[in-house]
Amino acid sequence: MVNVISFLLLSGLVAFSASESVDSDVLKRYGYLRHLRPLRMEFTEYFQNVSLSSNDDELCLKELGALINGLSSSEYWALKMMDSWGSIPSGLLTENMFDLGNFDECLSINEVIGSQNIRGKYCFLIANNLRIATCFPASCTSTQIEPFVKEVFSRVPYLNSANITMKISETSCQTSEREPWDGLTIVTIAILSVMAVLVTLFTIYDYFLCKDQNTIPAVVKAFSARANSRTLFRIVPSKSNPNIIECLHGIRCITLIWVIFSHEFLFALSSPNLNNANLHTWAAEPFASFVLHGYFSVDTFFVLGGLLVSMIALRSMEKSGGKLNPLLMYLHRMLRIWPVVAMAILIYLRMMPVVSGGPMFKSGYHAKESCERGWFVTLLFIQNYAVLHICLDHTWYLAVDMQLFIISPILLTALYKWGKKAAAGIAVLVVLLSGCLFATQMVNKYSLLIRNSGEDGGVPNKKLYLATHVHAAPWLIGFLFGYFLHLNRGKKFHISRLVAWSGWILSLAMLFTSIFALYPAGKWSAPPLSTLEESLYYTLTRVAWPLAICWIIFACMQGYGGPANSFLSSPLWQPLSRLSYSMYIWHMFVQEVNSRSVRTNTYFSNYSMMKHFWHDFGFTALMAYLLYLIIEAPLGGFDSLLRPQGNPAATDQPKLVCHDNNLETRRSEEVNGTDSVPIIASDVKK
Repeated sequence: MVNVISFLLLSGLVAFSASESVDSDVLKRYGYLRHLRPLRMEFTEYFQNVSLSSNDDELCLKELGALINGLSSSEYWALKMMDSWGSIPSGLLTENMFDLGNFDECLSINEVIGSQNIRGKYCFLIANNLRIATCFPASCTSTQIEPFVKEVFSRVPYLNSANITMKISETSCQTSEREPWDGLTIVTIAILSVMAVLVTLFTIYDYFLCKDQNTIPAVVKAFSARANSRTLFRIVPSKSNPNIIECLHGIRCITLIWVIFSHEFLFALSSPNLNNANLHTWAAEPFASFVLHGYFSVDTFFVLGGLLVSMIALRSMEKSGGKLNPLLMYLHRMLRIWPVVAMAILIYLRMMPVVSGGPMFKSGYHAKESCERGWFVTLLFIQNYAVLHICLDHTWYLAVDMQLFIISPILLTALYKWGKKAAAGIAVLVVLLSGCLFATQMVNKYSLLIRNSGEDGGVPNKKLYLATHVHAAPWLIGFLFGYFLHLNRGKKFHISRLVAWSGWILSLAMLFTSIFALYPAGKWSAPPLSTLEESLYYTLTRVAWPLAICWIIFACMQGYGGPANSFLSSPLWQPLSRLSYSMYIWHMFVQEVNSRSVRTNTYFSNYSMMKHFWHDFGFTALMAYLLYLIIEAPLGGFDSLLRPQGNPAATDQPKLVCHDNNLETRRSEEVNGTDSVPIIASDVKK
């Protein structure tokens, strides 16, 4: 999640805001364009009377000659080639920059004339910022067609004086002939196929030969879709185990939904919207604050991550006499996270063109070049510092979380040895990190407001959002909260109704202030905030948000959650919570495939975004479930096989979930394998 939603979306809105003012130049250009007839008509008349030069490529020359003859005799295939063209798009004054024509009509042309096999080639004609669909014989390149395009436009007097530059983009050109699969694509398909076959075979073995589910071999449990599905969709009634923090399910799922919903708006920027100008007015609406400040959802994940590391590991250290094996900790975590990320790089990079296509889809995955150059950086979890353009955008979160996890043994050892003194030192560290963030923004005069977000070329996003120390404060606050819960496990806090209500009012005030505090200043006509005001906002909300989340967890645990606890602790959250890691990894694949497969212009509104969200959310859940069965669950089972067997110190360690099945056993977090990724972890004992 790039919170590119916090930068790219904002940067895109700056571009739209610049075009909001209807100046005389815009109206003048519109005056020229409105006199044009549909481009297909202009080109049809031109080609019927054109005389081809012998300097053209021979094959292209022959096919263009066949096109001219076809148009003269009104042959169906030739008319289709012209009919599939786009035209000057309607809605220029609402920033509609696309006319996609008829993509499938163009690519469906496959006409045999004598020894010639004429196929359609779909390309974008770029006229200033406009993207207009064209269709030519596939043997012709953009450089061969551009002279004809310029000749047609030179015959239109209005365009001669309009200073409009035109070219045909070869990078956008597509034909019905798919590029042959390269070796990496074949390897990706082979891996998925082999894993699917193994899962199918072990599932059949489990279904027909394993009568007693308690005696299934571990390897069968790891690969059986039946066993893993039973675990995934098992609903455990609330209060079935008094040592489980039930509200974490709801918090995790709501946060995941927020992340996916925010990213839906990111892809709206590159969509062929009829009303791009509405993005400008939308950004000043109250509802937009939930999207523009969606980065707080990530801070929630960091709070949960710090809480899980501290709480589980300290319990384990207490039972094992303070022993901690950091290397084995790192190994188990890498086995849990790394294979899924590695597979995601392959699928994003190679499978996107295989499973979909469309006029906006020529180049496949948008970060293809970044993945080809820096895939290893993503696997090393250093992409938030090493590169400006990340291969899998949303994996910056995993990098930050991994880096914080790497330093966790130092903090855990300090807490175990020095207790509250170490906790006080960590609290001081939170203050120092907050001061560092404040100073960075003040000294460099970084701004996160929409009107200023496009001025620094992405530097504020990298310095203020992707850097690990920026998110260390929420993680450390969660870490300290986990230590607090560890010290007070099993203890019931009796607080007055006034204190409980005050806690809820204060926490909700901090949450909603974090989201809406910049709303008045976010209006385009509002006076700008000073750097001091912005720096205070960004620094203080990095502390206020995690403190509010900690209160919600504490209140729900102690019986002061009321309706909020009933909602967050509902057992219905459990399946989605267990699937949340896979959904997080795959959701942007689904969103990009669906947003770039469109054949017609789209319309931007909150309601249309909601429709797209639920559409993509459903497909994401399905894709995540399938890949969970063939990638995450089997490899997670392999991780469980590596854990020490028969060691009382290990088997007596606290578990994230206490159900008697393979997946929940795999989720046991021993001292050697503490897991801090909140979107992976399920439940936590108090």
